[in-house]
Amino acid sequence: MKLFTTEAVTKFHPDKYADQISDAIVTACMREDRNSRCGVEALVKGTTVVLAGEVKTNAKIDYEAIVRRVADKLRYKVDDIINLITEQSAEISKAVDGTEDVIGAGDQGIVFGYASNETKSYLPLSVDIANRIVATIEKDVDTNPDSILVGDAKTQVTIDLENGCVMDVVVSACHKPDIDIAEVRKYIRKLLHGIAYPNKWIINPAGEWTKGGPEADCGLTGRKIVCDQTGGAYSVGGGALSGKDVSKVDRTGTYMARKIACDLVDKFRLRFCSVQLGFVIGQPEPISVSAKGSDGRNYGVYVQREYDLSVKGMVEALDLYNKDFEKYSEGCHFFDKDTFERR
Repeated sequence: MKLFTTEAVTKFHPDKYADQISDAIVTACMREDRNSRCGVEALVKGTTVVLAGEVKTNAKIDYEAIVRRVADKLRYKVDDIINLITEQSAEISKAVDGTEDVIGAGDQGIVFGYASNETKSYLPLSVDIANRIVATIEKDVDTNPDSILVGDAKTQVTIDLENGCVMDVVVSACHKPDIDIAEVRKYIRKLLHGIAYPNKWIINPAGEWTKGGPEADCGLTGRKIVCDQTGGAYSVGGGALSGKDVSKVDRTGTYMARKIACDLVDKFRLRFCSVQLGFVIGQPEPISVSAKGSDGRNYGVYVQREYDLSVKGMVEALDLYNKDFEKYSEGCHFFDKDTFERR
């Protein structure tokens, strides 16, 4: 028996709330000025939102309106907004901003991509199941007026890697008050029927949970980088994905590494593939490329030959100027919650 456990959280989780605020600001900047440079952090606690970081843009951004729109989407109240955002350092800007045809990496960084042929999402089975669970809970909260759930929720899925058996599924979901915990557990179990057939369901193990979201816990941009990617099934880089413009390789490089891993799984009929890229601030190309397949081969030379790994090339290949990063940051950046397929 070789057990592995992964986790996922809903878009209502305080950390994902913060991610969505940060990425809503990035998206707004990029839509008006594709040369925007953003490093935006958000902290949420109670009805207060704190913004911090650096932004350089020609876009006219109404930070308060963006924060309130995201809060309204998630049904959270905002009373106070503290804006500590300043302009990007001129030294960093000089290193990153090249010519029209060249974009330097916005920072140094190591990024990883992983893909598996186990599921339609190209994610490992346990990660896929965890994301299906949170997507189902979100849909119930968003579309079912009679739902007893209020949004904030998380799950853990444990699988035996030797035989693919789902051992345990843990779900903790915030619910409306004055509902018996037995009814809550029954409701969640019925809602999630068919997503997985574990040996054991563990639902709201701490009992009643009626106080969630930023009222109960502080949220911070970038604290869910494992959930954002492969749920612990493979390495993640040192930086968060959210709150960053497309010059930042933590975001763009990670998306590209993931795409390459998926492509290699398809082309060479691999069971899985892992990719690592290393970047230096101000330089447009990676200084290292590694791509290892389940067949034991390293496809790094092939990747360097077949893909444009410059920052500009990756941005264009992924069409990142036209992406809604707020949507990405609602959950795993690699999982489409509408189709349960790869993004």
